[in-house]
Amino acid sequence: MRTINLNIPADLFLGSDAETAQAQGHRHFTTAAAAIRFAMEQAAPVSLRGALLKSGEHWLNGDDIRQIYHNDTAFRQSGAGARVFA
Repeated sequence: MRTINLNIPADLFLGSDAETAQAQGHRHFTTAAAAIRFAMEQAAPVSLRGALLKSGEHWLNGDDIRQIYHNDTAFRQSGAGARVFA
């Protein structure tokens, strides 16, 4: 298991695949929680296929983003703190 602090800055890459996401560049967020919320609530669903989120030393893919958003009740309620995911 890995732990990610959702309160630190993050860069979000969105695209239909990882190559496209990196080629289009990143969008910077003041917190990883804000980046995850944006990816899940505002970005086009197809863009999660190639999504990458860099926060600190961690890289998350679209599946990781979905898992945190859907499975972490504390994240959905507050969007704060460090969370553990598989």
